[in-house]
Formats: sequence, structure tokens, C-alpha cells
Amino acid sequence: MPARLKLLSATLLLSLSAPLWAAKKIDLDYHVRFLPESDQAEVSLTLEQADLVRSLTFDLGDKDYYSDFQADGSWQLDGAEKGIWQPGKGQSKLSYKVRISHPRKSGSFDARMTKDWALLRGDNLVPSAHLIKDDSIELVARLQFELPKGWKGVETGWPRIGENRFRIDNPTRKLDRPTGWILAGKIGSRRAQLGDTDVTVAAPVGEGLRRMDIITLLTFVWPEAQAVFPRDPAKLLIVGAGDPMWRGGLSAPNSLFMHSDRPLVSENGTSSLVHELVHVFSRIRDTDKSDWISEGIAEYYAIELMRRAGGMSEDRYQAIRKKLIGWSKSVKTLRTEESSGPITARAVLLLQELDREIRKSTNNQRSLDDVTRGLMRLDKASTKDLIEMSENVMGHASDVLDSPLLR
Repeated sequence: MPARLKLLSATLLLSLSAPLWAAKKIDLDYHVRFLPESDQAEVSLTLEQADLVRSLTFDLGDKDYYSDFQADGSWQLDGAEKGIWQPGKGQSKLSYKVRISHPRKSGSFDARMTKDWALLRGDNLVPSAHLIKDDSIELVARLQFELPKGWKGVETGWPRIGENRFRIDNPTRKLDRPTGWILAGKIGSRRAQLGDTDVTVAAPVGEGLRRMDIITLLTFVWPEAQAVFPRDPAKLLIVGAGDPMWRGGLSAPNSLFMHSDRPLVSENGTSSLVHELVHVFSRIRDTDKSDWISEGIAEYYAIELMRRAGGMSEDRYQAIRKKLIGWSKSVKTLRTEESSGPITARAVLLLQELDREIRKSTNNQRSLDDVTRGLMRLDKASTKDLIEMSENVMGHASDVLDSPLLR
């Protein structure tokens, strides 16, 4: 067959094997301009071709964070906590202002802006929304920051595609929002490649975050985390600051926050840093009064990954167990909507016992790691789910899970 006919035949076969239609891509551009003088950011959403987007219904919450809405098309409030945007034809834009600093009752902050920097979660820049659109379109989202004079840069947990510009792509959502931690201003950063993940540790200048200590500990435990969790984020951002930010750790998609004064390994032998890292890797969410699962698994591996990496002797491991037993001895049930410290401690002990039971039942061929990987595949995990997965792994009922703690 002549070369030209071969080429035509190949082209015809390719066209026949291709789908009859492909989603039409429509640009969605987020633009954020920080206004430190008013503790606000000006946010806009621009749809390049809005004709096939019917509406976006935003959950504005009850804190009065959002104001000054302006929209192409129509904008209306549905009660005090919902806002509905119906875009106009062609290019359509919605803009508003959002307050950045979020004080807690204790006087600390979940998010904060100063004249030199802003530390916040992108979830609050763009509130969650219910999107109604034509099934034939796919939104391609990008995030651009406009920084005040003197601010040096911005970091997010999303891939950078230009100066202060990022690509937002979350296949699990119809609407790609810039979720996760964001840090902008006069900041310092350290970077490392761990496995397939680009890791950035960043903090405002002068806030005392031990960036190289964090990277060193992560390098140490990373191979053990990869062995348990078959899910490596393309990028991980770790941010931190000192008082008056909340004195703890908080995980988010592709990112986590640590207070500058938090030790990498606490006196009780656990690591808040590794605890939050497990939340980022596992993404296990719970339901039906089963918060003990997500918090218990995060704390279990905060101990276990350090142990497997060689950072904990057997004597130290047993000493930690003794402290957990003493701390949680008053706990009668794990079934609560929100786990306290003693409940999480008792959950860790239960999971350690379950791991031993699984290993013994399977001749050391299976472990709690297999149950954890099963829970990662669920949208939300319940106590019933954990029991069923554990018994499937073992091949029989569990004595450990036949406990009043789980009823």
C-alpha cells in the first residue's frame, strides 16, 4: 500500500476510535488583590464564556465575611447565608470583598493579615458553591494574585504557572476552587523534592518557623508514608507563623499549617507535623459519630511512621503506650462527633491492638495498613465500614472490634 494511503487509513481509524464529542473547555479565572489597610481581599471570578453556566449558589456562612458584591448577569441573596449568581452572556464577572483575619474565642487566629503578609485558607477566599452547568463543558481554573507594594511573593499548594499565578485542578469537584493554605507577603521559603512531590515550607520573615528542621524530618519519614498511602500529592505546602496564630496544626488539601512554637516531636513522643501529614495523605473523612477514625489513624501513624523510620526505640514506644493508657482510662466510648485528646489516645490504643490482631490472623501478611488503604477509597468512613474492612482483611470476625467502645 502506498505511504499516502497508509496515512489516510491510519487517520480514518484514529477518527473512528475517538469519542464522538469532547468537553468544551471554558476558562475560569480567579483574581485576588490583597488590601492590608482594610484587612480584606478583593476577589473576582471571570467566566470567559458563561452562556453554558446556569448558576452558582455560594455558601456565605454566618460570619459576615463577604461584602460588596457586583456581578454581570444577576446576583441575589437567598436568606443571610446563600448567594446566587446567574452569569450573563459571553464573558461574565463576579467580584466581592472578603475579610481575611478570623479570630477565635481564645484570642488566637485561624487566618490573619498584617501590613507585611497574609496567611489564610483559599477555601475562605472563594466560598463553597453548588454549580449548575451544561454537561458538555469543563471549567479550566487559574488563580492570579495582585500583591501590595513591598510584598515579595505568594505560595499555594497548587502548581505555579507564572508569576503569582497558579493552576487549580481538582478532578473530584465540578467547581475547581483554590482550596488549601495560602501565604503571601514578605516570606521565606525552603524547597525539596520528596518522592514525586514538590515540598515547600514557607513562613513570614521573622516568625521563627524552623523550615530546614521540618524538611529534614519529612525526608526521614517520607518513604514510610509512601509505603502506607498510595497517594502522593504533586505539591505539598507547609506554612507556619507564631502568636497570635492558633497554637497547633491544621491540614487542608495539598497543604498544612503548623504554629512556629510547636515541636516537631512532642515530649509524649508523637509528632503534630506527621499527624497533619497523614491527614493530607489519607484524606479520610468520617461520618456517623466516627471522628475517632480519622483522628485515631492520624495519631496512630504519627507514632508508627516515626517508629518504622527508626526514630523510636521499642522502650520509647512502650513508654508512649503507657502514657496513652493513663490519659484515656476514663474513656467509655469512641462514638462522638468530635474527638477530644483522651478519645484520640484511646482510639490509637484500639488501632494498635487491631494491627496486632490482623498480623497474627494473617501470618504477618496483612496489617492495619490494608484497612487504612481501604478507608481511603471511601467518600466518608463509618465505624461499621472499618469493622467490615478489618474482618474482610482477616477473613473472620474481630475480637478487638467487638468492644463497648464502638457501640
